[in-house]
Amino acid sequence: MALVITDANFDEVVLKSDKPVLVDFWAEWCGPCRMVGPVVEELAKEFEGKAVVGKVDVDSNPEISMKFGIRNIPALLFFKGGEIVDKQIGAVPKSVLAQKLNAQL
Repeated sequence: MALVITDANFDEVVLKSDKPVLVDFWAEWCGPCRMVGPVVEELAKEFEGKAVVGKVDVDSNPEISMKFGIRNIPALLFFKGGEIVDKQIGAVPKSVLAQKLNAQL
């Protein structure tokens, strides 16, 4: 299951992770986000132990969303060593996200 990432735990979960991290910035009211959500959950299961997969609700966590300039959602950011190494804006097939995450392993 994808981790729930918040303003409060972002640094610990994402920036200090020793594994690559995929963060899905989403909102309940966003149609494309609801399409990507199940894919993110599948990736969380498939990459368990190899990468961290989490979700940030932009409505509940405006601080992190503003820090990374999230204006369009879904926005999927890939972190490695506390830095953004890749990103994907908008809904895409699972294979695209898996490929981007595999590239960070």
